[in-house]
Amino acid sequence: MGAPPVRLAMANPPVKVAARSRSSEAMRRYLAELVGTFVLVIGGVGAAVLAGDRIGFLGVSFAFGLSLLAMVYAIGPISGCHINPAVTVGLMLCGKIERRHVPGYLIAQCVGAIMAAGIVLLMAKGGPEGYSAVAQGLGANGFDAHSPGNYGAGTAFLAEVVLTFLLVLTVLGATDARAPVGFAGLAIGLVLTLIHLVGIPLTNTSVNPARSLGPAVFVGGWALQQLWLFIVAPLLGGGLAAAVYRTVHRPAVEIPAARAEQALESERAERVAPQRPAESP
Repeated sequence: MGAPPVRLAMANPPVKVAARSRSSEAMRRYLAELVGTFVLVIGGVGAAVLAGDRIGFLGVSFAFGLSLLAMVYAIGPISGCHINPAVTVGLMLCGKIERRHVPGYLIAQCVGAIMAAGIVLLMAKGGPEGYSAVAQGLGANGFDAHSPGNYGAGTAFLAEVVLTFLLVLTVLGATDARAPVGFAGLAIGLVLTLIHLVGIPLTNTSVNPARSLGPAVFVGGWALQQLWLFIVAPLLGGGLAAAVYRTVHRPAVEIPAARAEQALESERAERVAPQRPAESP
């Protein structure tokens, strides 16, 4: 009678390596979203708080648009540069981001916005006259008495839905498989500028729940009480944009936003190809 077979407990290194790789890739995405949202709020809200009286609505609008444009090219190939919960929800509904990444994106965006708003507040407090977030608003979004033009909640809600719809529809279209490669940042940055030109007199323009949350945390009071509108309306606008995009575009191939914002494979290959030594004259 032979000896019983010996069972060897063998680990599965390839599976563990793959799991670590996926976890590392996810963290890179979340960190990129945190940094991108931080830059958007520093650039846009910072311009409104620190230089708004000098550059006016037009300058603040361009500050937001240029911040987003820069981030599309800086972090777009890593995370897709959503830096906005409404954009993340719209892309999720269109299959341009895996659902498992959505909570990480939303948390990273909110943390980045709060951090940036805190930095803006610290810089503003360093001025010769100081600064009070409660009294001066820190660029928070609002309606009624807290709207730059004293617009009511109904108008503010409608504006935020429509303007977010425009933003998310542009993001979806610019990152479509058939869109021109390399131009997504221009389209998205310019449409955000346009949106702020329309929306600043109404609500200070949110179209981004994370952007609204950041200043509201430090202003408290009325800003937190009115925050619901700047969460619900942009998410609704993002969902409507996704529904229209899926109806109108119906692309044969769906690709993630991060891939759409990368250079062509051939262009990337040329960049990393070994350089030939210069020939002697």
